[in-house]
Amino acid sequence: MADQNGIEVFSAATLRFLLSTAVIGCGTISALGQEGSQGITRRTIFPVFDEHAPACSRPSGLTKVLAYVQENEREFLQGVGNGLTLAAKNRGLEYRRVVVENDAAKAAQQIDIFRAAKVGALIGTSSNPAVISGNLQNVIWSGAFVGTVVPPPATLLLNAPQYATGKVLTDAAIAYINTRFGGKANVVLLTQDSMQYLSPRFVAMRDGFDKLPGVTIVADITPDPVSKEGGFATMNTILLANPDVDVVLGSDSVVLGALQALRAAHKDRPDQFLGGIDGEPEAVSEIKNGVGPYKASVALSSPVFGYAMGQFAADWLEGKSIPQTMDILPIALTKQNIAQYEADLADPQSVFSDAVHRNAYLKMYGNICYDTRDQYVNFPWSSEQK
Repeated sequence: MADQNGIEVFSAATLRFLLSTAVIGCGTISALGQEGSQGITRRTIFPVFDEHAPACSRPSGLTKVLAYVQENEREFLQGVGNGLTLAAKNRGLEYRRVVVENDAAKAAQQIDIFRAAKVGALIGTSSNPAVISGNLQNVIWSGAFVGTVVPPPATLLLNAPQYATGKVLTDAAIAYINTRFGGKANVVLLTQDSMQYLSPRFVAMRDGFDKLPGVTIVADITPDPVSKEGGFATMNTILLANPDVDVVLGSDSVVLGALQALRAAHKDRPDQFLGGIDGEPEAVSEIKNGVGPYKASVALSSPVFGYAMGQFAADWLEGKSIPQTMDILPIALTKQNIAQYEADLADPQSVFSDAVHRNAYLKMYGNICYDTRDQYVNFPWSSEQK
């Protein structure tokens, strides 16, 4: 049924009914599960994941391979790979990885190569998700598990509550501005507005700073590429016109590049507030150092959710029901919690195995398995209503 906003809302009972009726006889897939299914294209609210949902058929004709098409070598994506590697090892899957260096066409080509090799599970990331969406859809039609981080399509789509993620960082910056600068600051936003799925982060930043009349946003721009190198080049350009910057916010990779540019221009100050998103190791190291401009990072713990994706990929290949979507919960890193966070990064298996600990990082919704793969997510899902 649909709510007053026209959003599809599935109860847990309805979802179980769909699951039970999707199979016609033992191991026979309904017509909807065949090639050509467009998946769930309408915005849908999924119930909490039912870990006791009935199993279904195992995919046939696919290899026990977990493949990762990695956008670039930034540390956040390396963390995903670390989690995938460990999960593959623990579950007896062969692990293959290809780094495409921000080349979306190459990513599409590699996805097709993995599909032709009949891999059983694939994780895909790209600098241009629209370029690879059709290729990922073909992998889903083959019966394989497909996991993505933020953009569809996927049998398991992960997303952070993006507005909340941006707000956590912005609130920390605003508190610092009010305490240290008396409510006045020159702010740089290094955005990712070109990727619509991440744009709510930066809406939250603008919403927060709009409430401070003493804040001037001197630059609001998306680096090209969104990387440390892109952040360095963009910040160098910004400093030509605005040499006095107090606050820089964005993803960790680009803000680390901006920090490099500030240092090269001798424009870095201990009282500046540089803050990022992703909890990348270099950013964490800067925060732990405690004497430089880097003050905060909102962590999304990529090894933990990478490990979870690998586990659910293995479950898929065993015919088990897995979540359709998963929230990556933002955690604002402080000196007080960084030690525990680093321990979790190093041991995602222990985090995933402890339900209470895991639930601090992840929240799972919906159910899907091989027999109901026509219900893959093919819309920009978020648990948020913004």
